[in-house]
Amino acid sequence: METDRETSRINGSEALLRTLIAEGVDTIFGYPGGQAIPIYDCLYDYRDRLKHVLVRHEQGATHAAQGYARVSGKVGVVLVTSGPGATNTVTGIADAMIDSTPMVVITGQVPSPLLGTDAFQEVDVMGITMPVTKWTYQVRRAEEIAWAVSRAFYIASTGRPGPVVIDLSKDAQVGLVDYVFQPVKYIRSYQPVPDPVPEQIAEAAEWINRAEKPFALVGQGVILGAAEQALTAFLEKADIPFGSTVLGLSAIPSAHRLNKGMLGMHGNLGPNRKTNECDVLIAVGMRFDDRVTGDLKTYARQAKIVHLDIDPSEIGKNVPVDAPVLGHVRDTLAALTQQVRPAVHAAWIASFDADEREEDERVIQPETHPAGGPLRMGEVVHRVSEATGHEAILVTDVGQNQMMGVRYFRYSRTRSVVTSGGLGTMGYGLPAAIGAKTGAPDRTVCLFVGDGGLQMTIQELGTVMQEHLNVKIILLNNHYLGMVRQWQELFFNERYSETVMENPDFVAIAKAYRLGARRVERREELDDAIREMLAHDGAYMLVAEVEPCGMVYPMVPAGATLTNMIY
Repeated sequence: METDRETSRINGSEALLRTLIAEGVDTIFGYPGGQAIPIYDCLYDYRDRLKHVLVRHEQGATHAAQGYARVSGKVGVVLVTSGPGATNTVTGIADAMIDSTPMVVITGQVPSPLLGTDAFQEVDVMGITMPVTKWTYQVRRAEEIAWAVSRAFYIASTGRPGPVVIDLSKDAQVGLVDYVFQPVKYIRSYQPVPDPVPEQIAEAAEWINRAEKPFALVGQGVILGAAEQALTAFLEKADIPFGSTVLGLSAIPSAHRLNKGMLGMHGNLGPNRKTNECDVLIAVGMRFDDRVTGDLKTYARQAKIVHLDIDPSEIGKNVPVDAPVLGHVRDTLAALTQQVRPAVHAAWIASFDADEREEDERVIQPETHPAGGPLRMGEVVHRVSEATGHEAILVTDVGQNQMMGVRYFRYSRTRSVVTSGGLGTMGYGLPAAIGAKTGAPDRTVCLFVGDGGLQMTIQELGTVMQEHLNVKIILLNNHYLGMVRQWQELFFNERYSETVMENPDFVAIAKAYRLGARRVERREELDDAIREMLAHDGAYMLVAEVEPCGMVYPMVPAGATLTNMIY
C-alpha cells in the first residue's frame, strides 16, 4: 500500500496545472524562463487541456490576460519566470488593480534555500507587487500549491475583482505531494460582498421617488457584477437618463433611449452639464474618478448623491454621499427597483436634446463627416463601427486614439469595450486585443491604436502571427504623441517638446509578420479599405494617415469645473 501511495504522488508543477483546470482555466498567457521550466515541462503533457499563448514580452502577457478577462468574464492567467520576467508584469498588474480586472499572475522563483542571497534572477516579488494586488503569496512547499492557487482565484474573482500574485519557488515546483483539490469558497478575514442594508435601500428609493431631474452614472461595476439587465429594469421603471464612464460603456446598448453618452474629460456635453443640473445623482458601480468629476468643489453640489457599490472604501472617498447602498450591485439594483415608483421624466429627458444638437453641430459632424482636408480620427472610428454593424469589440490603446475610439464607436452588446482606464497604459492595446480575441473568438475585435502606443508593444505582432488571431488593427497614424501634443498646444504655449515621431513603414512591418495590410490617406478610399480589412481572412493592419494636429473635443481641462468644456 505504501508503494501505491508513493506512485500516486505528483510534483508541485502538476499540482499547479491540475488546480488551474479545476478552477476552470482554459488559457494561460506566458513566457518561459529558468525558474519556471518545471512548470513548462509539465505543461507539455497538458497541451490538450490548457492552451498556452506565447507572448513576446511579459508585460504583453498581463495585458492579454486583462483583455481575455474583460470580454470573457473569467479570470485571466499569466505564467512567467523570476527576476525580469516577474518585474516585467508589474505595469499590467497595476493596471488590473486600478481597473478591477480579475487576474492571477504566477511567477517562478529561485529555490527557497537561495531566497535572500541575491541569487541569479532573484527579486522580491512580494515586496514589489504587494501595493498593486489584492493578495500576494509566496509558495515554498509543494503542499501549499493547491490551497494557495484556489485561494488566489477566489480572491481575484470575488467582491471587487483584481489581480493576485503567486510566487512559486522552484523547489515547490519539483517537490512531491499527495494532491487533493479543495476549492476555497470562504476566508474568515475576507468579506467580498457586504450584506445589503434594507434601510439604505429604502432611503435611496425615497430620494429617487422624490426626484424631478434624476440622472444615473453607470460604471464598470455593472458589467463586472453581470447587472446589465437589473440596471436596465431599474432605469426604465424610474425613467432615468444615464451617462457612462469609459469602462461602463456597453453595459447598455448605445441606441437605448435613456443612454445619453459618456461622462468626463472628453465626454458628451449633455451628461457633463446635466450632472451639475440634476437633483438626484445615482452612481452605480463607479468610483468618482477625477477624470469624471473635474473639480470636486463644484461637482454636483446641487444634487443628492446615491451611490451603489460593492467596495465600502469607495463610499464617500471622493464625493460626499447622501444615500450609500452597499452590496452586490445586481442584488441592490433589484431591491431598489422594487421600491422605486414608476415615473415619467419626459421634460427632463427632452432637455438633453439641445445639448446633443449643439454637440452634433459643433463637434460630431465636423469630426465624423468633414467637408474636406485630411482624414480625421473620428471619421475612421465612426466608419469602422458602422461597417461592423456596431457588433464588434472595441479595444484601444491610450491617448487620442482611445478617446476618439470610445467617443465614436457604438455598442450593441455588453463587454464590448477593452481599454486601460485608471492607469492609462500606453502599449496596452495590441496585447489586450490578443486577449480579447482569445476570450471571444467568435466576435470581431477592432483595435484602435496610435503610432506611439503601437511601438511600445509592437513585438506582440509575433503573437498575433503565431496564434493566427483574426484581429483587425486600425492604426491612427498622426506622427505625434497626440494627446501630449494636444495638451502642449492648449496649455503649454504650443511648445511641442519631444512629441514629434519619425515612424517606420508600418505596412512593411505588418507584412513581415504575415498580416494583411494597407495604407489609406484619401477619404475616397476609406470605405473600400475598411471593407477589405473586415473581409480579410486573418489579422489585418489598416494604417490610416490622419491629420497630424487633430484635437479631441470636447475637453474639460484637468481640475476644471465639469461644465467648463473646450470645444
